[in-house]
Amino acid sequence: MLMGQRRKLFDRERLVVMADYGPKPGKRRDDSGLGGVVDFLLANARVVLGVSGAAILAIATLAVKRLIDRATSPPDEDDMKAKQKSLEESWQDLSLITVVPTPQLKARREDLEEPLLSPAEAVTAQEPEVCVPPLQAPLVESRTLLCLTLQEKLLSYYRDHISVSEAETTQGKQLATDIFAELQNFLKNKYSELPFGDLFLSGYLCDGFAGGNPLEVAFMLPLALESSLWRLVPGEQTVVNNPCLGMIKRTGLEFFPRGTSPWDRFLVGGYLSSNTINDALRKILMASINWPAIGSMLDCIVRPKMASRELRLEARHEQIHVDIVLCPMVEAGDKIFLAASLEEPVENLWRQSFYAAEVSKLKELDAGDSGIRQHCLGILKAVFERHPFWSKLTGSHVTHVLLHLSETELDWSEAMLAERLQKVLEELLQYLEKGALPCYFDSRINLLSHLLLEEIEEIGYTLYGALSEPDLVTGLGL
Repeated sequence: MLMGQRRKLFDRERLVVMADYGPKPGKRRDDSGLGGVVDFLLANARVVLGVSGAAILAIATLAVKRLIDRATSPPDEDDMKAKQKSLEESWQDLSLITVVPTPQLKARREDLEEPLLSPAEAVTAQEPEVCVPPLQAPLVESRTLLCLTLQEKLLSYYRDHISVSEAETTQGKQLATDIFAELQNFLKNKYSELPFGDLFLSGYLCDGFAGGNPLEVAFMLPLALESSLWRLVPGEQTVVNNPCLGMIKRTGLEFFPRGTSPWDRFLVGGYLSSNTINDALRKILMASINWPAIGSMLDCIVRPKMASRELRLEARHEQIHVDIVLCPMVEAGDKIFLAASLEEPVENLWRQSFYAAEVSKLKELDAGDSGIRQHCLGILKAVFERHPFWSKLTGSHVTHVLLHLSETELDWSEAMLAERLQKVLEELLQYLEKGALPCYFDSRINLLSHLLLEEIEEIGYTLYGALSEPDLVTGLGL
């Protein structure tokens, strides 16, 4: 019954449309041409689109037909009246095509029972919400950044990428301390045959130089060597002839044979082998310690770095990321030697560390004149670490350049950050050109001696290119 009533309604409406929009008297119309096709489409559109859809299609088609009629029909009385209609009114007819959206077809039989919306209601219901993005704010911000001076850009970079909050520093120290305690207990309980001295924490995080991500910590593992059985041989007296290196020789073998010292198992050619000790500790870190269990207990993720040549751990807790390096060390008087991780021709070498002296001197200078040497160190260290060539330089190299420059440059106030940082890079470039960076505490030591000539040239060439950029921030990749 309902479908029959709708069919009668469709037929009645089709007749009305054909009467309203069909050929007008006095017009020359070819019924088999375009007009006939349009009328046929209008007549059958009711069945497909429904009442509202056909009405909308009829309005749009009427506007198009009027334009075609004006272009193809000869002048007559109706056309003269049509010419009197303004061009604006004609385009108002066409605007109906774009304003009124095509209604969606009813896909299911039950949908046909729903009341149809009027064209105005359809426009309101289907009109998408348009969100205009605020174009002015980014443009203003972009102009502001372009207008910043090098000084302002460096201060902004330090604040956003280098500076670490007190809360993050505290959490990082606590996380490192907890992991350190677990490692210390494990070594004492499982490897008591390896007599270490008092282990302690070091590194930039522990010494107030925390900057960037990750936070850096060093676990210092001092070897308890018997002074009567071991002796330091300075590097200049060895085949490498480098005062920065040293070798630890086993003595008194005629009175105290091998096996007397627990460290004799790491002897190679009569010398304590740094490589052998590193390899033994790496096996302990990789295979013996249950890091997932420790991480679960400390509510963090901790695991060894497999690809690193050094003994490294990485720990994460929420947003805190800590990079830990294990440093087997030997104390010889007032000097500290670390197990060398550099590729050297002799595997028994130990490298002298100036880290404690570097940190102490830099803090002393900054405290004396409220200087920004630590700012320069933090920025350049972060820049160098992510560069393929500059990463061969460490924070220690930058520190020694800063210490040398502090002897000639007296103003290290915050207002001079840009000038001092650029001067540090220029000084470093000069050292690279010479192929030698003298140690601040021992001028005999060349801190670039571990680099190949090709590596020094690559670093110098790319650094020169960065300094040649009109904008130093762009050259450094900040």
